[in-house]
Amino acid sequence: MRGFGTAIVAVGLAAASVMPAWASPNGVWELETRDTRIALQLCGDGTKLCGTLVWLSDADYNEQYKKYLNTPVTTGMSAAGNGKWKGKLRLLGYDMSGSITQQSEDHMTLSGCALLVVCKTYQMYRHDQ
Repeated sequence: MRGFGTAIVAVGLAAASVMPAWASPNGVWELETRDTRIALQLCGDGTKLCGTLVWLSDADYNEQYKKYLNTPVTTGMSAAGNGKWKGKLRLLGYDMSGSITQQSEDHMTLSGCALLVVCKTYQMYRHDQ
């Protein structure tokens, strides 16, 4: 049984070594609408994804969402493959289940569904600070 555990660790390390250099989601990501920014980082054991709403534009419609600034968007989405995380999200006061998928070094897709019937997909782009 000890050999099996060693094999699992070896496979995990080998998989990590072939992951693209852009695989790190750490950083600030801006929604395609350019009115919302989320800071994402790996957390927990390094395979989970955590995020915080860090910026909203001054657009009038964002006034109602300012109370969510600096609050968690996710506290630990689970890895679901290379560059993909699934779990619970809380975006602008709405609880959702969803996923975040890294498409490239500077592009991610956030998909979420509230009440399993209202679904939305956002493109997110790395924001240079």
